[in-house]
Amino acid sequence: MNQPEVLDSDIRALQQWLRAAWQQLGDPTLTTFARRELRNQMKQCSADLRACLQRAAEQQPDPVRSPASPYSRPELRILSW
Repeated sequence: MNQPEVLDSDIRALQQWLRAAWQQLGDPTLTTFARRELRNQMKQCSADLRACLQRAAEQQPDPVRSPASPYSRPELRILSW
């Protein structure tokens, strides 16, 4: 697997873990301590997911804008005081 595939796999795994954790958090038999620990793990997982998504966004190439034709109509803006 190449780097983008590994990153995509990590993102999917983190999303699945968070989804399962939310379902487990709703379990009424969960103790207060276990609920607190699960929320702490969810915060860490969310931070990891945010970092992975940021890396994925940085790896995507910027969209290429076609250069404006010299004969095209310029963009006009009306400025008022």
